[in-house]
Amino acid sequence: MENTEKKEAPASRNFIENIIDRDLAEGKYEKICTRFPPEPNGYLHIGHAKSILLNYGLAEEYGGQFNLRFDDTNPTKEKTEFVESIKADVDWLGAKYGEHLYFASNYFGIMYEKAVLLIKKGLAYVCDLSAEEIRAYRGTLSEPGKNSPYRDRSVEENLRLFEEMKAGVYPDGAKVLRAKIDMASPNINMRDPVIYRIARLSHHNTGDEWCIYPMYDFAHPIEDAVEGITHSICTLEFEDHRPLYDWVVANTDWVHPPKQIEFAKMYLTNVVTGKRYIKKLVEQGIVDGWDDPRLVTIAALRRRGFTPESIRRFVELVGVSKADSSVDYAMLEYCIREDLKLKAPRLMAVLDPVKVVIDNYPEGQIEYLDVDNNVENPELGHRQIPFGREIYIEREDFMETPVPKYKRLYIGNEVRLMNAYSVTATSCEKDADGNVTLIHCTYDPATRGGNAPDGRKVKGTIHWVSAEKGAKVTVRLYENLVDESKGVYDKETGELNLNPNSLTVKEAFVEPALAEAKPFDSFQFVRSGYFTADCHDSKPGAPVFNRIVSMKSSFKLPKA
Repeated sequence: MENTEKKEAPASRNFIENIIDRDLAEGKYEKICTRFPPEPNGYLHIGHAKSILLNYGLAEEYGGQFNLRFDDTNPTKEKTEFVESIKADVDWLGAKYGEHLYFASNYFGIMYEKAVLLIKKGLAYVCDLSAEEIRAYRGTLSEPGKNSPYRDRSVEENLRLFEEMKAGVYPDGAKVLRAKIDMASPNINMRDPVIYRIARLSHHNTGDEWCIYPMYDFAHPIEDAVEGITHSICTLEFEDHRPLYDWVVANTDWVHPPKQIEFAKMYLTNVVTGKRYIKKLVEQGIVDGWDDPRLVTIAALRRRGFTPESIRRFVELVGVSKADSSVDYAMLEYCIREDLKLKAPRLMAVLDPVKVVIDNYPEGQIEYLDVDNNVENPELGHRQIPFGREIYIEREDFMETPVPKYKRLYIGNEVRLMNAYSVTATSCEKDADGNVTLIHCTYDPATRGGNAPDGRKVKGTIHWVSAEKGAKVTVRLYENLVDESKGVYDKETGELNLNPNSLTVKEAFVEPALAEAKPFDSFQFVRSGYFTADCHDSKPGAPVFNRIVSMKSSFKLPKA
């Protein structure tokens, strides 16, 4: 008999998983070990989240080990502030490293020993050329370089000079240690790269212990080898550096060399990720710090109200490939909407208020209406909201003379107040400039919580807040930090095309429950979007709300 039972389709594997599968099958490694190795010279951004989650996910998938290692070999730009921010980001994303927290600077002694080993092998030499001269000697993509006049120094002389460099005998920039590889190599990275330089700089971790520091391309593969990293996963710009990475590992005598694998970076449309630009924005006071909610640093996304789950879902949707591509920011917004739509209570907030007086409602009376916190998720329970004679509604929800197809409140029209009664506008008051300052209505007591008993249809529904019992709060509305119509960067100057309307601050009226919001509490404000209480500026009883994302979305998830 034919077996008609459907078999579950195998999960698709990315190219990195296929490489690891093959390595394990061939017995190259017994246990997988990956790492995330940030340089602590700034805050991490959304692109780094992909690398964190990819490396952690692979270690978790294969029952291996995940390391967080700070690649802190360049004290010119590194700060303890950045170390702490990166740890907070990795922790928040849920990438568990446990006891496996490392600093490259803790390996400086090993790196020095390996540099001495290369000298003894005749594979490194001390060079007195200046940085400009080294560049001139290097050649071009079409022309080979030429040997340094110091390339043939004896092993003994190189050992002495390198020791004197370490001892502080020479001024900064006077000498460097270079690998002796091939000045005619088609790969410029292999043309006797500098692997140590003199720099009298205090280091955030080692203080003034060292006055020579290793270069990244020399230090990085040694760090991986020391930690027993099996698969050194990095982005595509390091592909041309892989031969040097492999050369360093091979010639410094590691038994189990790591394997470098490159994947494509994640580029997000119309956002600023460059550390140089963000630093300038911070220093000029255009943003209020590296975690300003208009940025896409991980700290900024957290402050704005994005959740770890939404970031993980976003990275999952982007996937892993070898081909560079840009991802629409709308996909990130889609992910946070999807994550919060069942989690977040739905409350009413009026961001551009105009007062309404219900003339036939008893003066001084307040009644409480029982309302679902989220109609799609009964587990979030109910709350009671106050209703009285005076309320606030959105200014856009009233027109004295309506345009065609306008279904909200206008003179003579009846609308439903969400979860309350139906009201009919009778008149309005204006200021000297013609702006509506007060709307008069009447209500039908028989319509509480639904339609009128006589069966008449009320087409429009608007939200509202009690004027007497509601709370006044500060709300921040965000647009893109850059002007999307002009592109992120000015083509002539290279400067950012900043959007002058990237931040709008409003004083809004909200349900009383929202006045008790604590930092990072998230809500859906009916019709306005998803909001969170700001972690810096909120005070007890006086939250400041950041809009995470609006309700509307232009993004559609592609069909499988």
